[in-house]
Amino acid sequence: MAGSSNDEKDLKVIIFQLKDEEYAIEVDFIQSIERMQPVTRIPGVEAYINGVMNLRGVITPVIDLRKRFGIESKEFDEATRILVLNKEGNELGFIVDGANDVMDIPASKIEPTPEVVGGVAEEYLRGVVKLENRLFTLLHLDKILQKQEDKAGA
Repeated sequence: MAGSSNDEKDLKVIIFQLKDEEYAIEVDFIQSIERMQPVTRIPGVEAYINGVMNLRGVITPVIDLRKRFGIESKEFDEATRILVLNKEGNELGFIVDGANDVMDIPASKIEPTPEVVGGVAEEYLRGVVKLENRLFTLLHLDKILQKQEDKAGA
């Protein structure tokens, strides 16, 4: 019984911007939202890993979601933010174009990802949400964090 009610659980998400699209990640994973800050490049890592930052004494890897999703890069500006997440005790940052707001999403509003999705690879998507006059994509955090070679089977 507990499993079925879990499927119907409403989500609290943070809505953020990448290019012209809005995306969402569950607030449970978000520790903080930071302004863009210096990131130290690390040689030999995946191209989408921007490097590491020292966040309040914790060395935190930083992933550029534009690069991860294959969206053309743009200069960081005043709106650029780093979403600091904690996943299974590990901190990491996602660089996004802007953090828009926090919203409650009724489980009934989460629809399956359409078969044809432009832009972000379908495997990174958990569903699509249409709420009021907005349409945004709920991201699948585990898939985003999975290494490229894990997916390719190499």
